Amino acid sequence: MEWMERLNSAMDYIEKNLTDKIDYQQLGRIACCSSYHFQRMFSYMAGMPLSEYIRKRKMSLAAVDLQGNDAKIIDIAEKYGYNSPTAFNRAFQSIHGIAPSAMKMEGTSIKSFPPITFKITIKGVEEMNYRIETKDPFRIVGVSVPLEKEIEKNFAVIPKKWEEISADGTLQTLIQMMNAEPMGVLGVSLCNGEEDAWRYYIAVSTSKKAENFEEYVVPKATWAIFSGSGTNQSIQELEKRIVTEWLPTSGYEYGSAPDIEVYISPDPQNAQYEVWIPVTKKQA
Repeated sequence: MEWMERLNSAMDYIEKNLTDKIDYQQLGRIACCSSYHFQRMFSYMAGMPLSEYIRKRKMSLAAVDLQGNDAKIIDIAEKYGYNSPTAFNRAFQSIHGIAPSAMKMEGTSIKSFPPITFKITIKGVEEMNYRIETKDPFRIVGVSVPLEKEIEKNFAVIPKKWEEISADGTLQTLIQMMNAEPMGVLGVSLCNGEEDAWRYYIAVSTSKKAENFEEYVVPKATWAIFSGSGTNQSIQELEKRIVTEWLPTSGYEYGSAPDIEVYISPDPQNAQYEVWIPVTKKQA
């Protein structure tokens, strides 16, 4: 099954389970990647977080259920997984701008969000420079924070950790310990296993003792390595292009290893960096 077909099979799973619990790990299994990678691909391609899309689909169906019948709001709330009318009311208003009770009024204007179907669109406006390399295991030393199941929540957690270790001198200490490839400050997203073990490391590759720091050995893997420069925003744009433009037609798919950002020059205004994506050759 092709990569895009897998994504659409995952979307079919969501659609069939909007009134049940949607298992993010099952979405990853259907798409042949981790649930983290699935969420990231989805957000880049759909332009919204996966959790937001699911909420919009649920509230679209809930609005239909509330129109023109005697269904109780509490029953509709329970149907779509909300344990309290208050939580359901908040979610409904965030999408439709009105309370669920207003749906009983004829002529009420509501919003509809149809199911998403993915198709490949080849852009190719700008070149992308990359190389494929297989790396032996290497040891990293640093600090880490747990990653949330819903990846958009990490957009606040990770920058906060970078700010913290920059302010208290930890980052400079790590830089002084760096003595092995890849040379640079590393942002390592360990998210290819069970969700309760997901972590984000800010670390360096080193052979020195790890007093007061955490250790992790990055496994042997094949990586697609992309070079870039600019601000943090430019890194996100590069990662988006990798997922939406390069990966679908590359002949590769996500491998089972961490994602890595290598900050070769950490200048916040014009950083030199690499984005490492673990890959495996797509099966014929």
